[in-house]
Amino acid sequence: MKRRSTGSSYRAESREDEGLGVPGSRAPPNTAEAIRRRTVAALRAMGIEPRRNWGQNFLVDPAVPQKEAALVDLPPGSSIVEIGGGLGDLTRALLERGFVPLKIIEIDSRLAAFLETNFHERVAVILGDALRVPLPKAEAYVGNLPFSTSAPIIERLLEEGIEHGVFLVQKELAERLTSPPGRRSYGPLTVITRVHGEFVIAGKVPSGSFYPPPKVEGSLVVFRRSPLDPQPRDPELLKELLAGLFTWRRKTLTHAVPKILPKFIEGDPDDILRVSEWPAAWRSMRAEEISPEEYVRLANVIHAKHQAYMEK
Repeated sequence: MKRRSTGSSYRAESREDEGLGVPGSRAPPNTAEAIRRRTVAALRAMGIEPRRNWGQNFLVDPAVPQKEAALVDLPPGSSIVEIGGGLGDLTRALLERGFVPLKIIEIDSRLAAFLETNFHERVAVILGDALRVPLPKAEAYVGNLPFSTSAPIIERLLEEGIEHGVFLVQKELAERLTSPPGRRSYGPLTVITRVHGEFVIAGKVPSGSFYPPPKVEGSLVVFRRSPLDPQPRDPELLKELLAGLFTWRRKTLTHAVPKILPKFIEGDPDDILRVSEWPAAWRSMRAEEISPEEYVRLANVIHAKHQAYMEK
């Protein structure tokens, strides 16, 4: 059944009709300030006050969604899911590149109706939270992710096995996703991300590109699946190991691992670990210095030793 909402009444005054996509329309200057004014008007017409907990910061720089869409390295007709359609700027850019039909996950029912009204059968809107709704199969996921929930959304997408993604996220998160070992930004999320594939930073987005402007800057990131080999035999053990070790990030593994091991596996840590048998490099390294590949090796060694211990 088609959903009725206040969004449909705004069709004649939509940003698309005001010169952001309709041929022959009388377009005001396509500047960030002009788009900001139209964004405010569109939101007010739908009775929307941007919600911080939903990460509702709307792009007003027309170059950003165009660049995002261009970063999707797939041919026209490929299946794409957009997270957070908002007022349709990225939606329009994706449709213009031939990604039709386009599926969109949108948490706000008024914006969901707005997207359906303005883009008709070219889009299929899924109303709900990207952290909770069933995720459709797609060749790529794209979206301007809420800064406050970007990390768990990305973790969920990685666990679901996405192959390709283009996202606008907080600059700090982009640095965590791409950090090499040894930097302050390197942490558990960096390692988990690398287990599945690789992110690269494709550009910066200043806070002035949004309405309302957030207190932090954004970055565009691109993901491609390229799993590590070998993979962790017990992914949950790897997560527990990372969470524990990075609370002791300045301690060497020799001192940190015995402290955290009893929290998530049974048995005598000394008997299971046999630290004296480890490669010398492991014994002297700290959590922030170990590569994702070495973390997987360490987790797999602990897993194997624990399995052997429990079978005694």
